[in-house]
Amino acid sequence: MAVQTFSYSAFLRGPAKVLPSLDDADVILERRDEENLVLMRAERFEATADSLRVAARALAVLARRDRDLAQELLAQELPWMHWLPAEERAECVRELLADLAAGAETGLLLPFARNLASWRTTAEVWSDPQLAHELQGPFPGDGPELNRPFSETS
Repeated sequence: MAVQTFSYSAFLRGPAKVLPSLDDADVILERRDEENLVLMRAERFEATADSLRVAARALAVLARRDRDLAQELLAQELPWMHWLPAEERAECVRELLADLAAGAETGLLLPFARNLASWRTTAEVWSDPQLAHELQGPFPGDGPELNRPFSETS
């Protein structure tokens, strides 16, 4: 699907110049100090949501029946999963599929997106053996004890 971009202020000044673009594309309205907005026809929105629901459910069924195949499919789509240890890779697949299925059903996809970003960051840490080792601990504790700051009112 094509996407066209307009400034939010251009949309406010003349929506009639922006709205015809919705015939052939989704529209991104860029805002200076806020998140951008997306305009799309309801039919395309519903088609996208329905497609996502079906795909998420199908992938969840596949994962229940053949975890290795589901993991392989996700690893092809998300190559950074290679850096995760095997047990974390399985946990990643479970969590992402659960979030995707829940998001597809409810329309709340931000938890999936946040978890996807978290797992990617975790994989990036595992890609650096020294950093991964340091973050596994042991940690030295709370650090040295400090004296209470001096105050003239005390």
